[in-house]
Amino acid sequence: MNRPRTARMAATIAGPLLLGGCVATASTDLYGPGDAGFSQVLGQVTPATGTARPAWVQNAEQARMVSDRVSKLVQGKTISAETAVQVALINNRGLQAAYSDLGISAADAWQQTLLPNPTVSVGLLGIGQPGLVAFRTVEGLVASNILALATHPRRSAIAETRFRQAQMQAAGETLRVAAETRQAWIEAVAAFEAVASLNQARQAADAASELAEKLGQSGAMPKAAQAREHAFYAELTGQIAEARLAAKLAKEKLSRSMGLWGPDMKFFVPDALPALPVRLMKKEHVEREALQRRTDLLMARIELEATARELGLTKATRYVTDLGLVAGVETERELEDGQIQTKGTAQLELDVAIPIFDSGAARMKKAEFTYMRAANRLAERAINIRSEARSAYLAYRASHEIARHYRNSVVPLRTRVEEESLLTYNGMITNTFELLADTRARIGTVLLAARAKRDFWLAEAGLAATIHGGGAPSSIEGGGGATTVADASGGH
Repeated sequence: MNRPRTARMAATIAGPLLLGGCVATASTDLYGPGDAGFSQVLGQVTPATGTARPAWVQNAEQARMVSDRVSKLVQGKTISAETAVQVALINNRGLQAAYSDLGISAADAWQQTLLPNPTVSVGLLGIGQPGLVAFRTVEGLVASNILALATHPRRSAIAETRFRQAQMQAAGETLRVAAETRQAWIEAVAAFEAVASLNQARQAADAASELAEKLGQSGAMPKAAQAREHAFYAELTGQIAEARLAAKLAKEKLSRSMGLWGPDMKFFVPDALPALPVRLMKKEHVEREALQRRTDLLMARIELEATARELGLTKATRYVTDLGLVAGVETERELEDGQIQTKGTAQLELDVAIPIFDSGAARMKKAEFTYMRAANRLAERAINIRSEARSAYLAYRASHEIARHYRNSVVPLRTRVEEESLLTYNGMITNTFELLADTRARIGTVLLAARAKRDFWLAEAGLAATIHGGGAPSSIEGGGGATTVADASGGH
């Protein structure tokens, strides 16, 4: 047998195998470790989450450590918003499922970077022919997809781009959970603060109801006026029951965001929201900051990059869609002069699909329209983000001004009215019911001030979510008990 020819054939057969092994090693280093790109997710979300850091639970030991940490953070404790967010980022099962999706995307990217396995076939011909031992001919063939080898760099680049998109998606889900948990904490604390204010209002209503009954017994108060005071007290009692239910439901919502159950449910929230900050954050370039940091915009940019790469791959493979190389050696044995002679023959085949019916025009049009769709969606997202950033910053500053107005002007005025009413009552200038009406009006104003403060903290959380991503929580919602008490008190 010709040794140089045999060496060349061996190299032809082994080349795809060696190249595939090198690619597999590089892909393992990039996508294979347990991190699976999670460190990039941490880097993306840290500016928004601050000290609260997410964790990816991948085994039973890590799950046990997270469970112990959560118990230490919440059981029997009055938790802050930062603690609630920290617990959610390590204990929310939906977020952990999103991280599993990241791992699946890493595995998919890894798979896409690997070359298709070559097909090896061995055949025996002329089995049982007279004069030969067992067989006459041996065929060994290795089939490899040459088109996959030629387009491997492009496909690897597309896989890497899609993986970066999956990382941004995991970061966006992390920010969404953090924003929703912070919103749930604010709503829960505000709900319990409303219950406390309504309890104060009920004390005044209870005193008015008892006084009305005594005056009615003495004949000093008509029945209609008595019924009015009793009705107000009864309505307020119902409002307190509704407020308590709303507070319990708000705490349940917070528990769901934090992924708590069982003994970990024994936690508390503060009785009131923090005071308004003295100074506001200055966001002179809020639009630019949002365009730089929003995860959904980053995902849209990566989507456009991926479709551009896929468009290039489609152009490169428009006419040649299937190209295969088959290389092998055929060894034939013959009986000559009573001896078995062996001869080897190299084989090389090339398979290619002829684009007679499908010229690739349809695939090209589809790829072009897919690219245009991604480009238009990116432009739309950028425009919307600019508007969302302006709206969030406007709500942030306006809600602070409103809450500060209630705190600095309205509540002090209502308090002064109540104090003056008490002085005139002690001097027997005004009657008891005018004093009680002023007291109820003050409590109603306190409820409005508390709601305004809640709206500010929700607006602040919404501004952070608008800049970094994850979905802006709603910041302006109609209050229940506060408005009802203020309206009801106006008629007394």
